Amino acid sequence: MDKNLKTPRYEHSVPWFWPMAAAIEMEQEGLQLFQNNMRFLAEASEVEAPPPPEWATANRVVQDLDTMRLRDFSAPHADPTTIPVVVDAPYAGHSSTIADYTRGQSLVETLLNSGLQRVLATDWKSATAEMRDYGIDKYLADLDIVVEALGGRVALVGLCQGGWLSAMYACLYPQKVAALVLAGAPIDTDAGNGPIKKLAHELPLSFYEEMVAAGGGRMLGQYMLAGWKDMHPGKQYFGKFIDLYEHIEDKCYIARTEHFERWYENPIDLPGRYYLQAIQLLFKENRFAKGEFIALGKTLSLSQIVCPLYLLAGKADDITTPEQVFAAENLVGTPRERIVSKLVPGGHIGLFMGSKTLRETWPEVSKWIAANSSGQALAAAR
Repeated sequence: MDKNLKTPRYEHSVPWFWPMAAAIEMEQEGLQLFQNNMRFLAEASEVEAPPPPEWATANRVVQDLDTMRLRDFSAPHADPTTIPVVVDAPYAGHSSTIADYTRGQSLVETLLNSGLQRVLATDWKSATAEMRDYGIDKYLADLDIVVEALGGRVALVGLCQGGWLSAMYACLYPQKVAALVLAGAPIDTDAGNGPIKKLAHELPLSFYEEMVAAGGGRMLGQYMLAGWKDMHPGKQYFGKFIDLYEHIEDKCYIARTEHFERWYENPIDLPGRYYLQAIQLLFKENRFAKGEFIALGKTLSLSQIVCPLYLLAGKADDITTPEQVFAAENLVGTPRERIVSKLVPGGHIGLFMGSKTLRETWPEVSKWIAANSSGQALAAAR
């Protein structure tokens, strides 16, 4: 036995305090560790309960509807005759600010910097108790109010859930959609073999109905957040705190983590009716891809989409697998030569705010939107 070992001077038996007490035993080196522990506890608390996210780019609210606020990011000198681009942000449990995450990681910023003059985004509202009976029809109807207010013809950029909503809108009103971009959008939910498909088919509808009932008729964001975390429990419940501790002296890492957690740890609530319709009709029964989904009194067929179409998928996306996105190629009425399909590295969220995808892919998408929604392109299409 090492005779140099000292008898501890401080009580180590209380679990909450033993790391700090052990650090004190290590004198000067221990003091640094003690300080790191203190910073870690403070940062861990900030990560678990951060303030709400904010929009990164200057904008103004031009429509305030029951389901959303429409935010206009267009520059003051934008040509009012240019067809507007509407980013249909995801409405799946997190804030729409994912479309304008932060400077240098903003889809909105990228679209503007790539030459698009009129860029707007849907800012979907967290469901209140009064919104619990809103269904998919309500969201399609409000999207039409937005399009009409913008002149009756737009280019739609649908992200994730915003993608299938935009595709539905293009089926209902093909003459109002000049071009359609679907990024990480689940069009054929039976395609591929991702965990969302597995959860949708293996869990009975009663499971989801019970969660909605527990939320008073709403699907509470905190329930959905727990579900997303359970897809990667090691990383979400343990790994990210190890990473945080290991980088506790890295101010840039801490700033990035805090910013992401403001978006991730502030989920929004969904109307129970809307949520259950999506689970049953889209993810369990796959009615949209089968041409059996009824919206605003009309049976939708993806063959009704005839505008230029850009499909974007992430190779490592386990929320919306590439197969679910690219299945649209064989379902829409758009001629094959007017469809672009692109697979990029990375996962789901990276499609919308990953710096590499924003730098290398979205400027190309922006040019495609401009080319396919210009007056000359529309005349050729007609």
